[in-house]
Amino acid sequence: MHSILKRNKPPSLGFTLAELLISLAILGVIATFTIPKILSTSQNEANEAKTKDIIAAFSGAYQQAKLDGIINSNTKPSDLTPYLSYLAWDTSAAIDYGPWGTSVTCNATYPCIKFANGATVQFDDPARFGGTATTNMIAFFIDPEPGYSGTTNPVRSVQIVLYYDGFITSRAYTRTNSFTSAGGPYGPGSFDPPWFTW
Repeated sequence: MHSILKRNKPPSLGFTLAELLISLAILGVIATFTIPKILSTSQNEANEAKTKDIIAAFSGAYQQAKLDGIINSNTKPSDLTPYLSYLAWDTSAAIDYGPWGTSVTCNATYPCIKFANGATVQFDDPARFGGTATTNMIAFFIDPEPGYSGTTNPVRSVQIVLYYDGFITSRAYTRTNSFTSAGGPYGPGSFDPPWFTW
């Protein structure tokens, strides 16, 4: 009897061209959906961080102004600028106006200041505290990206409210029956852009 010896086939050490092409196609599809989301999330986080830095700066400016005795019912947002570190005044640029997808132009009545982190703040300067209650407030807009984003761009400015007692928040968390010298009452609502959270 003759015995037949079977040889074992060596294991495959690589991929076929078809397998590589399928893998690349799958990676391409995944990248198409994930990379824009990652970039968008990263940009949103950067905008939120810039905005919160400026909120903290305004909170500190208010506290220093209060120590200096200049906080009263007639205080307006731009009265805090001596206590802020900013680059320049602007009375001509267009910025995003709240979460509504519209623009507003900086001017002498509603001036803007530009910060080193790229954000622009517009003051509602005609409005003063108008009183000394915990519901008296002044407001300003923070646009984290320079210029008007257009109607389809998700980046919108955040309206920030500073109360006479020093409490600071976004418009979405405004105290019920809040007032400025220019009017009211204001209250909480859906005013914050989707990229901003406390």
